[in-house]
Amino acid sequence: MSSQSEVLVDEYTNGVLGPHSRMVGPVADGGRIVFITAPGCWGPMITPTLRGGHEVTLPVAVEGARVGDAVVIYVESVKVLSKASSSGVDRPVEGSYVGDPYVMKVCPSCREPWPDFEVLGVGEESIKCRKCGSPASPFRMVHGYTLVFDEVKRFGVTVDLKLALEIARDARSWSSLPAKSKQVPVLTLGKADLVGVVSRLRPFPGQLGTTPAVDIPDSHNAGDFGYFLIDAPHPYRITREQYERDLTDGHLDVDSVREGAVVIAPVKVDGGGVYAGDVHAMQGDGEVAGHTTDVSAETRVKINVVKNLKLEGPILLPPEEDLPPLARPWRKDEWDEILKTARKLGVEPEPVAPLQIIGSGPNINEAAKKGFERAAKLFNMKFEEVLNRVTITGAVEIGRLPGIVQVSMQVPLKTLEKLGIDEIVVKHYKLPF
Repeated sequence: MSSQSEVLVDEYTNGVLGPHSRMVGPVADGGRIVFITAPGCWGPMITPTLRGGHEVTLPVAVEGARVGDAVVIYVESVKVLSKASSSGVDRPVEGSYVGDPYVMKVCPSCREPWPDFEVLGVGEESIKCRKCGSPASPFRMVHGYTLVFDEVKRFGVTVDLKLALEIARDARSWSSLPAKSKQVPVLTLGKADLVGVVSRLRPFPGQLGTTPAVDIPDSHNAGDFGYFLIDAPHPYRITREQYERDLTDGHLDVDSVREGAVVIAPVKVDGGGVYAGDVHAMQGDGEVAGHTTDVSAETRVKINVVKNLKLEGPILLPPEEDLPPLARPWRKDEWDEILKTARKLGVEPEPVAPLQIIGSGPNINEAAKKGFERAAKLFNMKFEEVLNRVTITGAVEIGRLPGIVQVSMQVPLKTLEKLGIDEIVVKHYKLPF
């Protein structure tokens, strides 16, 4: 099939993503993808038939992308389509799953795996097993809210129970759920434990990356969630070797993966398989409640291939204002002063550029260590050199608890030249070199 300059994708996985997933496209190298995404997290979580905690798009093949290459994803726009969202802190329902409530869902009464269901009314017990009639959602929202957006999507306000229940009765419309989505909209729960709380919209896709080299639940394509798949008691178990080798960390929940960001993602299956989902209307670092305001959205990206750039996980170039202070790029007037001072000291300063290496693991400490290790391997530096550079030219920031971090550092341009990404970084940050 010939490549296309633009691919629109509005079809979704059944919660499983990997080398056996059907790919659409291919999109041309230099082309664009428009993702129409369904809400992530809560909707798929409470839907008994979905085999993952999200409902991401079918992956898009990229012309010329082969294992061992990398795909550059330029985030051009993220448009919220939903009129409202709901979220909160979760509690799994005992007896409604085997090993992992996001993955191996069973009816707590008749034990039917991934039971067919019907929605009767609203509220947390409205999702019923079609076989026996028992409540079949594997999660309860112990403290939650319904948040309504203003017309131009600048902010949201949490509403009272009366309005939350009114919205629940028309949940599909309020969530602007895409026609091909199979989830139960979380607005059906009608939660209103927070009233009158206001938040700014700052949308970004929580999932944006490439297809893993093993079939796994889509929500588990990351070092923290993926850790629970090792020797798990369900059909989607993986080995420790697969965990270390095959994931691509597409499930980042990093709030800087927003309009204006660039993600450089590893290719671990031929074609790359770029996918998206789980767009959040807003989220603070850490996503400490476990979940946030998932929305239907339209995300537009541009795609390029970098040949022979073998990555273990993503590189992120966030918008400049999202970089930590010590990692921000030097401007020409600053660099002119640096040159004068350094040369007086008999030193030639190295031109550098900021970027972030994503680290992931079962907890934050392990994620940070993984980020340092990935940086050391990629940049051909000693581990200790990475620690020093991050300390005085960058930072470690929490993307998501329990185990996604952004390791920021200034990297010598000569190192980025060897990797073939120096022009991408220089252009992105408009560097003076």
